[in-house]
Amino acid sequence: MKNVLFVDCCIRRELSRTKALAEAALAVLEAREDVSVTRLCLMDEPLQYFSEGFFAQRERLLAAGEREHPRFRYAHQFAAADAIVIAAPFWDLAFPALLKVYIENVSVEGITFGCNESGCFGTCRAERMLFLTTRGGSYDGAPDEMGARYLAALCGFFGIPQFDCVAADGLDLGTRLPEEILAEAKAKAAALAETL
Repeated sequence: MKNVLFVDCCIRRELSRTKALAEAALAVLEAREDVSVTRLCLMDEPLQYFSEGFFAQRERLLAAGEREHPRFRYAHQFAAADAIVIAAPFWDLAFPALLKVYIENVSVEGITFGCNESGCFGTCRAERMLFLTTRGGSYDGAPDEMGARYLAALCGFFGIPQFDCVAADGLDLGTRLPEEILAEAKAKAAALAETL
């Protein structure tokens, strides 16, 4: 059984176009008999950014080698997944800050990556990451699009060899019907979900 972790950062929840895109992929994944999907809705999680006390606790735990502490549960879950699907809208040239806070919490030396005299290397089990996003403007391949580029780089850091992105791009430009753009992206996401 393949364990797929779905990281939901669709801030507008059911009103989110990104959530609609994600559900097209999830419908395929959840229908497969060889796949078990774990849904992690970031809006429902008690995530904390690295403020003084929270950061100091993390450093103390890592120095003591206490990587089984409950605060590292997100990192363990992420590292153990066979594939990862992340859904987040395009915000401020990247994605919502909540996703970055989650990434800070999963980036733990000795769980999702390691370091030696040659540098850092990824230790995650996943072979693939699929990023699903929607954008009002036209940013596909644009140099100022940082969300997909950041997650692709993160895959390399975590040792995840394949990164795919499906973006419903240009939804608010008025040059094409948004429903048409979203339908095309849903079809692409569903097709990729068959191959995860």
